[in-house]
Amino acid sequence: MQNERIEKQLANYRRGFPYLNVLAAAVPGAGIRCLTEQEQARALEARAAFQGSLVKFVPASGAASRMFKDLFEAKEALEQGATPQMLKPAAQRFLQSLSRFPFYTEALFGKDDLTTSAGCLAALNKVLTQQDGVGYGYGARPKGQILFHRYDGTTVVPETNEALRSQDRTAFEEHLVEAAKYACDQDGVALLHFTASPEHLEGFQTLLETVLPEYEARFGCQYRVSFSTQDPQTDMVAVNEDNTPFLKADGTLLFRPGGHGALLRNLNALDADIAIIKNIDNVVREELLETTIRWKRILTGELIRLRTRCYDYLRRLEAGQVDAAFMSEVVGFLSEAFLIDLSACPADRLKQVLVEKLDRPIRVCGMVKNEGEPGGGPYLIREEDGTTSLQILEGAQLNPDDAQVQAAKAAATHFNPVDLVCSLRRYDGTKYDLEAFVDPMTGFISEKSYEGRVLKAQELPGLWNGSMSRWNTVFVEVPLLTFNPVKTVLDLLRKEHAGA
Repeated sequence: MQNERIEKQLANYRRGFPYLNVLAAAVPGAGIRCLTEQEQARALEARAAFQGSLVKFVPASGAASRMFKDLFEAKEALEQGATPQMLKPAAQRFLQSLSRFPFYTEALFGKDDLTTSAGCLAALNKVLTQQDGVGYGYGARPKGQILFHRYDGTTVVPETNEALRSQDRTAFEEHLVEAAKYACDQDGVALLHFTASPEHLEGFQTLLETVLPEYEARFGCQYRVSFSTQDPQTDMVAVNEDNTPFLKADGTLLFRPGGHGALLRNLNALDADIAIIKNIDNVVREELLETTIRWKRILTGELIRLRTRCYDYLRRLEAGQVDAAFMSEVVGFLSEAFLIDLSACPADRLKQVLVEKLDRPIRVCGMVKNEGEPGGGPYLIREEDGTTSLQILEGAQLNPDDAQVQAAKAAATHFNPVDLVCSLRRYDGTKYDLEAFVDPMTGFISEKSYEGRVLKAQELPGLWNGSMSRWNTVFVEVPLLTFNPVKTVLDLLRKEHAGA
């Protein structure tokens, strides 16, 4: 089995992954829905009436080393004799603003003279490393365990006029707050699932045990939090530039993580009707959370409305309640809801194709206006069977030599910030096998290095790209405030994280 898996991966390296047939970028009015107030109200009503189970799924694997890249570079420069004035602007800004970060305490940093190289180096070491129990060791910890927000005791939540007590919160804790506000079921239970690296799992579990009683008491809910790690079976073999297997110094094969597409197995293992997917670093301060809460409920409600119609159509098709008018109605629904064009479908296959297109997982994806942040873009593509579908595509999936594709890329106005609400069950209540809806030919190959040697690395079809390629997809424009990631430590100085 292992050898067969490796052979398939090596074949992908030799063959490469084909580009998709991109027809156009999805834009407002043509692939991206801008919900009216009436449509928003209907979605909120559907969410309020929902009696099923929801789980908040948060990819939280990996260390935050990229978040502190500028600080690592500054630390190395200071160790080699640089002065504070010689550091790059990002590092200088960090040191000048150190007291504004939520992890700053006078007791830890107060004696560091930040006008000297020694003082700056001491401060950076306390952030990035931990020695004899002193310091945070953030350079090797995951984003979820990093303090993102400070509440000074004067912060007021506008909607409730509640004053928040002084408290520092990690990104992990802010997801607990979010779950209490939009992911509770009818019994007041909030299901959350975090993916984590094995070396970080204990830290998350300890953090959860420490804070759980306080948040349950405050929000009057019961949390059920679970964790999982990436399956090593999803690791991918690396190759040399000539596509021969890359061997380490000891002569063994080098395997690399398969990217976020590996998390499809983690998602597939969950037992819930609906999953709400959001990255660990995309959180805001609680007093700014109302917009996020509202739109998560709207996206969830819109998903519920759409899948209710899909379920109804599938039951009628199964019961044989089919005539020409009904078939036309379903064709129109698929076109309007998911931009699936069935005009080329032969009449004698239409019923079968309708079942195939309806009987799929559904995802409603929030789309924000692109203001320079990286992320997958929304596109309309032509499938091999002649139909069309909406897809979230990364730049590596867009043919750089195709003028039409590049024109579509230039016309794109929005991107997906990993803001998805997903329906995981069939109309008969059974779970979908999500791995059955992956397009295996939508992986990625990139150039990397290992111990100074160049290699080619392969990734699985991305979780919200090729892994969900054969899902029914809806794009909905959401406010930019719902997207506030922390990609570098300086992002914590934005008002969404640092406060007014």
